[in-house]
Amino acid sequence: MTSPQALPDTLTTQGHAVWRRLAWAWLLVVLAVSLHNGWVWLIEKRAPETDILALLPAEERDPLVGQAIAKVADAAQQHLVVLVGHRDWGRARAAAAAYRRELDAAPQWFKPATALGAEQQQALAGWWAHRGALLSQADRQALQTQSAAQWAQGALRNLASPLGAAKLGAWQDDPFALFGHWLAERAAETPVRQLDGQLRVDDGELHYVLLPVTLTDKAFSFRTQQAVLPVLDAARQAALKAVPDSRLIAAGVVLHAAHASAQANDEISTIGWGSLAGIVLLMWLSFRSLWPISLVLLSLAVGTLGALSVSLLLFPHLHLITLVFGASLVGVAEDYGIHYLATRLGDRRDNIAVMRALLPGLALAMLTTVVAYFGLALTPFPGLRQMAVFSGVGLVFAWLTVALWFPWLDRRHAHESAFARRLGATRQYWPRLRRNRATVLLGLGAAVALAIGISRLSSNDDIRLLQNSPPELLTAQLEVGRILRAPAPAQFYLLRADSEQALLQREERLRQRLDTLVGQHKLGGYQAVSEWVPSHQRQQQDQALLAARLYASSGALDSLAAALDEGPDWARATRARLAAPATPLAVEQWLASPLSEPYRHLWLGQIGGKWASIVALSGVDHRNLAPLAAQAQGLDGVSWVDKVGEVSSVMGRYRVMMGWVVLASYVAVWLLLWPRYRRHTWRVLAPTAFASLLTLAVFGWLGQPLQLFHLLALLLILGMGEDYGIFLQEHPERHDRHAWLAVCLSAASTLLSFGLLGLSETPALRAFGLTMLIGIATVWLVAPCFGIETGAAAPDSERQPSRDTPT
Repeated sequence: MTSPQALPDTLTTQGHAVWRRLAWAWLLVVLAVSLHNGWVWLIEKRAPETDILALLPAEERDPLVGQAIAKVADAAQQHLVVLVGHRDWGRARAAAAAYRRELDAAPQWFKPATALGAEQQQALAGWWAHRGALLSQADRQALQTQSAAQWAQGALRNLASPLGAAKLGAWQDDPFALFGHWLAERAAETPVRQLDGQLRVDDGELHYVLLPVTLTDKAFSFRTQQAVLPVLDAARQAALKAVPDSRLIAAGVVLHAAHASAQANDEISTIGWGSLAGIVLLMWLSFRSLWPISLVLLSLAVGTLGALSVSLLLFPHLHLITLVFGASLVGVAEDYGIHYLATRLGDRRDNIAVMRALLPGLALAMLTTVVAYFGLALTPFPGLRQMAVFSGVGLVFAWLTVALWFPWLDRRHAHESAFARRLGATRQYWPRLRRNRATVLLGLGAAVALAIGISRLSSNDDIRLLQNSPPELLTAQLEVGRILRAPAPAQFYLLRADSEQALLQREERLRQRLDTLVGQHKLGGYQAVSEWVPSHQRQQQDQALLAARLYASSGALDSLAAALDEGPDWARATRARLAAPATPLAVEQWLASPLSEPYRHLWLGQIGGKWASIVALSGVDHRNLAPLAAQAQGLDGVSWVDKVGEVSSVMGRYRVMMGWVVLASYVAVWLLLWPRYRRHTWRVLAPTAFASLLTLAVFGWLGQPLQLFHLLALLLILGMGEDYGIFLQEHPERHDRHAWLAVCLSAASTLLSFGLLGLSETPALRAFGLTMLIGIATVWLVAPCFGIETGAAAPDSERQPSRDTPT
């Protein structure tokens, strides 16, 4: 029978055995996630996602809008537009030829250029067969107002002129040039013309060769970007070598995606390695040993591997911005290991006993931080949900590594360095807030300053403020859009109907309204499928109008026959040929034609039992968005889509919502802390609350508009800042320098990681980083001021033994 004196030793031995088994089980988990990471990155060779649209929220009101936006984005993703210009058309062609030769030498990345001329003529032949049902808007109006004699005179001028409207057949097959006028109306939608086998567009005195470049792979593929950019740069150099004074402008999704990828890679190195170097330096100054540094790095490595593995299981692709944000994880995950190692400096107890004493505080610190990260997962932004999962899982893995492995791996007692001793000793010189006149006056002054700053806060949720492409790329994109009159990808009309023909009719009714805005110069133009394929109803109406105004007895055709001295037989035969009912033109024919290639994304087809299409707009002035939105009112099945406005509105709503989430998180954290700290719970949360209010006040004083990402950072300030309050309340004695050393090292490393986000070129991350920098620095500075009065009890739960006194 075990004696009473041996019972504690028996329990200790049993506890160590359980701890050992858990440590071995955790080793199996770590090996599993390591193998999973090796498989994903080395065997499957997955690449990070770089599509910025993947960060944006899905369309909340209508899934079809999201599909329409995706189709517009996919249509633009594979294409790159290059303009090669010169004052002399011949030299512009020479420079363009040099550029094209470089692209043709890399067929694995660029599709070959389409030959111009014969293919287009052959494609137009299908429309020529339906010319009796195709009328330009100008001819449709002229048929209502001009006399038969005027139409006959126009036909005679077409016969006498060697130039004039484009035509495919003989003059007698289209004597009134109706098909030529229809073609001219289609050509007026773009300034691009064919000349000498090239696509030409003029801008002032410059003549540009338009080179449409199509990629063979996705523009957001990291592998594609790495391969394509050097070829594009070589092509640019070749064009400038051939014609040194030529002007080149390139615009395309791949250029912006490549810049974002390169920037993110640089920032991963700067933030991740910079913060890691800072942490290693701080650890060396504190412990003067490589072993504590190795242990902390081990916890960070396991946390990162776990975060990657679980995130890859939950999400098909990790966004590069998630990895940039995750690089700052090292500033949080190392808190647990540092707190354990700092406590060991002044505690001679068994390692397992030390860890058991620390576990309640460490568990609360981890749980409250994960709760804060969970707030990120409540947002509609897929990128932020990834960040929340990545960071939350990483913290849990790092915490378990510290809890289960450190007591076994930390077998040598670390010696306290002079740096650590001096830094930890500063705690006793920190002022404490007491119930006296000075504290009241200080509190009133702080409240007034905070109130004035917060009252000056404004908000700006415009998603364009988060644009981080360099000015030269944005300038080139705008200039190409202006020269080519390209449609705006973010604003368009979405139409739906129960049938294909009803959909085309709705497009035609919308186009009538848009023609008014074009005439008022409030809109540059538009693109619609019904411009190329009129509804069957419109085709029948146009055929009837032609039959009544041109081909009827004593109409324009008879007047033309008389002017040509042709007899009734000629007029009869021509009437029979021109007025014969044509087979209605169908959308399927248009989709099968190469003429539809630039516009196919406008036709969404049948989705969920409805037919849907897009009417794209060019020359959109943001000052005229309200009149454009008004055009959809009163038209059944027509919706105005402004993706920029929609995302900005979503960000605004969720900014307000996240404000309430921050308040709710404070309540949740209070409830988590109350069972352990009771009446001292406010001391844990007060420094964080003050830091959050001060951060908002600083933004108000600086005139910095409040955005969603500022509120998200306030969540993390809560999750991390209360850790310092927990550590100090767990060790309330002012002479306990090791708890303060742990807080200082944790806060400094957090500032190194999240503070470096303030240097990011990505506006969202920069706003996040600046908020964290101000908030965490404030918590660090004021947390000791809210400590328990000297001689007061520790937390109302059982108080831990002094870390400076061996047990």
